[in-house]
Amino acid sequence: MNSEPVESLSRTTKSILNKYGIRLNKNLGQNYLIDKNKRDQIINFGNITKEDVVLEIGTGIGTLTIELAKKAKKVIAIEQDSNISKILEERLKEEKIDNVDIINKDALKVDFPEFNKIVSNLPYQISSPITFKFLEYDFDLAVLMYQKEFSQRMVGEVGSKNYSRLSAMLYFKCDVKKLTDVSCESFIPKPKVDSCVMKLTPKESKLDNADFKIYSKFTKALFQHRNKKIKNALIDSRHIISNLDKKEIKNKLNNIESDYLKNYLSKRVISITPEEILFVSKEVNLILND
Repeated sequence: MNSEPVESLSRTTKSILNKYGIRLNKNLGQNYLIDKNKRDQIINFGNITKEDVVLEIGTGIGTLTIELAKKAKKVIAIEQDSNISKILEERLKEEKIDNVDIINKDALKVDFPEFNKIVSNLPYQISSPITFKFLEYDFDLAVLMYQKEFSQRMVGEVGSKNYSRLSAMLYFKCDVKKLTDVSCESFIPKPKVDSCVMKLTPKESKLDNADFKIYSKFTKALFQHRNKKIKNALIDSRHIISNLDKKEIKNKLNNIESDYLKNYLSKRVISITPEEILFVSKEVNLILND
């Protein structure tokens, strides 16, 4: 058994916030982890060694950062809130930790320095865009905390209510595995929903960058209308996949000769696999650019 009580991290966090007069803003996703056992579990999931450069998004006051830094070669800590990042800077000085690079910027707008692992309790309101941004980088593994509902969409099966653009995009890029649940009681302020810690392990990609770019564009277009037939979804989201106007794109799709492709266009978005989306994307892209 762990001799240190779980409440100790809670007390430390509250004391630091009180010391600096910080009031956390739930609307900015400022929900701080106060369960030491879960904090340690998340870090252990990362298998951090002195060879690793770890990227952390939304560091807060350093709940994960400080412990990561003790194990890693370096931590790249991105925190948008300048007041919070100053507190982290002071805590690192107090702890005599000098292998953390703090970047006080919006994680969605900055180019990430080189890293090989990601460990983060992500700000929930940027879960989707930051995950898509991670897919643009090469890394060994990511251990990431998400709201439970979001994590279910990451592994949504074809035809299910959780099948989404997110699950389709991750399919070609990463193996996704749920590691553990985290209760809403483990945070301050307490969020309304529970969370999950997910592990992303990049796959050897079957797609070259050009094909993935086409796939990404069509996936975005299709899942804006996930319950519509594919042809109608593509027409309604034509601005994402083409510069053609509605009449031109309709004519091109109506004049497709391949029965095999026409059959797919009559199916509903939610019913086709990522492999089938790739096939449709490449074929239709050729036709629209002909």
